[in-house]
Amino acid sequence: MQKIFRVMIIIAMLITAYLLILAWRDDYADAPAVEAVPETTASVGADIPSTTGAAGDIPAQTKPVGNDIVTATPASAQDTGLITVTTDRYDIKISPEGGDIVYAALKQYNATLNSEKPFVLLENNSNRVYVAQSGLIGPNGIDTADGRAIYSHTANNYVMEEGQQTLSVPLTYKKDGVTVTKTFTFTANKYPIDISYQIQNASTNAWQGQMFAQLKRDDSKDPGMSDKGALSMATYLGGAWGTPDDPYNKLKFGKFSDGELNTTSDEGWVGIVQHYFVSAWTPENFTGKFFSRETGNDYFIGFNSQPVNVAPNKQITLNATLYAGPKVQSELKDVAVGLNKTVDYGLLWPISKVLFAILEGVHKVVGNWGWSIIILTILVKIALMWFSNKSYYSMAKMRAIAPRLKTLKEEHGDDRMKMSQEMMAIYKEEKVNPMAGCLPILMQMPIFLALYWVLVESVELRHAPWILWIQDLSAMDPWFILPLLMGASMFVQQQLNPQPADPMQAKVMKFLPIIFTAFMLFFPAGLVLYWTVNNLFSMTQQYIVNKKVEEEQKRRTVKVLD
Repeated sequence: MQKIFRVMIIIAMLITAYLLILAWRDDYADAPAVEAVPETTASVGADIPSTTGAAGDIPAQTKPVGNDIVTATPASAQDTGLITVTTDRYDIKISPEGGDIVYAALKQYNATLNSEKPFVLLENNSNRVYVAQSGLIGPNGIDTADGRAIYSHTANNYVMEEGQQTLSVPLTYKKDGVTVTKTFTFTANKYPIDISYQIQNASTNAWQGQMFAQLKRDDSKDPGMSDKGALSMATYLGGAWGTPDDPYNKLKFGKFSDGELNTTSDEGWVGIVQHYFVSAWTPENFTGKFFSRETGNDYFIGFNSQPVNVAPNKQITLNATLYAGPKVQSELKDVAVGLNKTVDYGLLWPISKVLFAILEGVHKVVGNWGWSIIILTILVKIALMWFSNKSYYSMAKMRAIAPRLKTLKEEHGDDRMKMSQEMMAIYKEEKVNPMAGCLPILMQMPIFLALYWVLVESVELRHAPWILWIQDLSAMDPWFILPLLMGASMFVQQQLNPQPADPMQAKVMKFLPIIFTAFMLFFPAGLVLYWTVNNLFSMTQQYIVNKKVEEEQKRRTVKVLD
C-alpha cells in the first residue's frame, strides 16, 4: 500500500506537468510563423471582402447613382495625412483612405516592463500589419477593388479634453448626390469605439450596398510576449468569434480559409485574440454575416451587413462597435455575449473564475497582487485544512509505525501474503489509511492548474510587482530565487514524510524536488510564489501534526509499560 501511495504522488505531479504542456500545445503549437514580415505589397482590392463575405475580391462597382459611376477618388497630398485622436485611453490614427484605424496605442498599458511607451495594439508598418477596417461595398459601394473611398475631414487632430464625456470624429464622402458620413465616437473611460455610417441619398436613384467591418493582420509575432522571456510558453494568437447561442469559438489563422466561419448574428462578434489583448467587431443594428479569409500573409476576419436600399431623398444609418483593448472581463461582457471568454481559462475555468474573484477581492483590500496571491494560498489551505489534517495525520502515523513495518518486512519478507496480512492488521490497529496521503496532492492539482491560467490570462497581473526583484508576477523570476526556494521547501517537506521502503522509490522521491525546480524555472513568478507558500504552510501543518502523533505514541508507550 505504501508503494502505491508513493507511485500515486509521483503520477499526480507528472500528470500536472503533462497537462500544462498539453494545454499549451493544443492551443499554441500550431501558431503561424513568428518572424516579422515586410510591409504587404498586396493590392488594395485584396482588402475588400466580397458582398457575401466569402474569400475573393469584387470587381469595380459599375451600377450608377444618378448618371455617374461611383469610383474611389484619387488621394491628394493633403488627404494622405493621418488623422490623430487622443483620448484618456487611446492614441489613435485614422487613415482618410477608407477611414480605417491604422494605429491604436493603449495609454494605460506600457509596451514592456519599465517602458514609458504605451502598448501598441494596432499598427501598419514594415514590422507588423494589424488594422481595423470598415467600409461600404455592393452595387453602389464606395469601397471597391479599385480603391478605397477618400474621406474629407474638418480637422487633423482631435483631443478629448478633461471632463469631456464623448469625442466624435466625422469623415465625409460625397458623390453624385449621395453623402456618406462615417463617424467615430469615443467615450471617456471606455474602450469600445462606435462607428456609424450615415448614408444620405439626395439623388434620383436608389442607393444599394452593404457595410463591412473586419480586422486585418499579418503573421507576425505577438508583441505582448516580448518581455516574458525567451523560454516562456506562447499564448494563443489567432481568430475568435461568438454568438449568443455559441459564445466563444477559436479559429486559428491556418483555418481562416477553410470555410469554418460561416454564420450570421445580430449580437455576435468576431475578433483577433493575443496575449492579454483583443480586438473585436460587433454589429449594432443589423444582422452580420461572419467571414474569414486569407490573402498571402494577411488574415481577415469580419462581417458584412445585409444589403440595404436607400430610396431617393431618404437616409439610413448603420452602426458597429470596435473593441480594441485589454482582456478585462468586466468590460468585455458588456460589449458582446461571450467576448469575456477570450480570457480563456481552459477546461478548469469554473475553478479559475473563483480563484480570480477571490484574488481580485483581496487585491482591492491589500493593493498588491503578490500579497494577494499569498493570502489566496492561505485561504485555499484553510478551506482544505480538514482534508489535509486527515492526510497528514495518516502520514504521521505511517512515519511512527515505520520501525514496526521494517521489522515486519525482516520477519516475513519471503512470505508476501503473511506480510500483507500483518501490515493490514497494523494499519487497522493504528487507524492508518496509506492512501490518505495522496489527498492533498490530488486536491491541489486542479487548483494549481487553474491558477496557472489565471496568472497567464489575466491582464490585471501583467507587469504586476510584488517586492524587491519580482517586478512582474506574470513572468518568470529573473533571478530564479523563488523556484529554488520552492525546491528547497519541497525537499524539507519530504523529510517530514515517511520514507519509502523501496530503494528505487526513495531515489525517485529525492530527485523530485530537482525535477520540479527545473520545471518551475520558467513558470510565472506568481505561480511559483503560490506553490512555495503552499509548501511552507503544508510543512508547518505537517510538523504540528507529526509532533502531535509523536506525543500520542509516547503516551501509548508509557501506558503499555505501566
